[in-house]
Amino acid sequence: MTFPADEKAGEQPPEKPAKQERRRGDFFGISALASALLSGLAGDKLSQSLDSGGWVSVVGFSLTILFALIWAIYNAPVGLRRFRRWRAGTPHEPGELRTAAEEAEQWSISLGSDAGGMAAAEWFQQHEPRLRELLSHEKPRDENADDIARICDALEGWYLRRREPALLLELSEFLSAVADGCGRRDLAELAAARAATAYRLMGELEAASTRLGISDNVAPARRGHSRTAAALTTRRQVERALLHLARAEQAPAGNDRDEAVLNARDRLDDARLSRPGPDFAGEIAIHINLAIVHLYQQDPESALDQLRPAAAQASSAGDASGLAHALELTGVAAWMQRNAQEAKKWWQQAEHLYSEIDEREGQARCLQHLGSAEVVAGRLDNARAILEQSATLREPDSSHPILTKYLKATRDPTDPQPAFLEDSPRHTPSWLHHLLKRWRS
Repeated sequence: MTFPADEKAGEQPPEKPAKQERRRGDFFGISALASALLSGLAGDKLSQSLDSGGWVSVVGFSLTILFALIWAIYNAPVGLRRFRRWRAGTPHEPGELRTAAEEAEQWSISLGSDAGGMAAAEWFQQHEPRLRELLSHEKPRDENADDIARICDALEGWYLRRREPALLLELSEFLSAVADGCGRRDLAELAAARAATAYRLMGELEAASTRLGISDNVAPARRGHSRTAAALTTRRQVERALLHLARAEQAPAGNDRDEAVLNARDRLDDARLSRPGPDFAGEIAIHINLAIVHLYQQDPESALDQLRPAAAQASSAGDASGLAHALELTGVAAWMQRNAQEAKKWWQQAEHLYSEIDEREGQARCLQHLGSAEVVAGRLDNARAILEQSATLREPDSSHPILTKYLKATRDPTDPQPAFLEDSPRHTPSWLHHLLKRWRS
């Protein structure tokens, strides 16, 4: 990609033909105006001095009309294009896609960071409709496919953060259409992997597995061992691990669940090996997911061995989202070790971090943990206030049966209290988009 700063000093980029035409048209327009003024002035002066200025006025106004006609002819195509764009409802200029892609990419990097996480969330909240409208009016071409993909990457991160799988699936289908229109197998590979994530979040695990297979099949062989190829391979391995964990969540305790958890661990080990070089985001993600595997296996000590380096690396990288998730899971491990006060301390820290970057789902989870702990301690008034705050942060039409169960326990003390940690955090945060974005070559 060439930026203006890359051009040599003293050299000017060649003007586009349309711009040259506009300049010539402007010249004739100015000439027409000047001719009218000068001919009128000259005619008046000659009339006063020689009583023969009539022919000067005739010539001058004839030139004015000629220049005005030429100006109108030169500018007619520009006016027609603007009229057609207005009629089609496309208010953007040709360069807006590139500008929007660069802006969205920069804000996406800030999502979840301690430096600009809140500002980034506000930016996406405000500009997401504009980005979608911009994509809807763009016809996929070879020259704009990468900018379209960059906007899709940024929107993926936002939709994952907001837990909106339907919009994520719509985005993957759009990118797949762009890939077909431009013959870009790398974008088709990414679109299929993105669809797999969307289907997993919807609970359609077989559809997710099928899309991962499609992503494998369309992967361009010509890329060899590039960083992009390795990043997408890692993404598929992590996504397969999450699919196995989702199957473990649905399976009853026993051999099937144990096998699914072991398969998830194997896929995470494969993801560690396929990473394209050192990267904080990848390391943090793999550590956190391995910790989740150990929590499934009721092994909090091994989980903490993964969470300590994850928290240290996230803190060093300024990744507030990754740090908050590591602290949240550290609280789960502490509770499993029957250390309630320690667990509450970690959950309070995680909740504070989530609130600072406006990551509401994580904040709601931590409040649910804290409220549940209050239920177990018998402090039902405190529990009800905390759990109601958690419910407020959730979408009104979303289903959270565990939260509903605990709220019911606070309102009807005669009901038996539900077993705590049925809702142990088993889902990963919205970090997958970093794997591709930061490793892209």
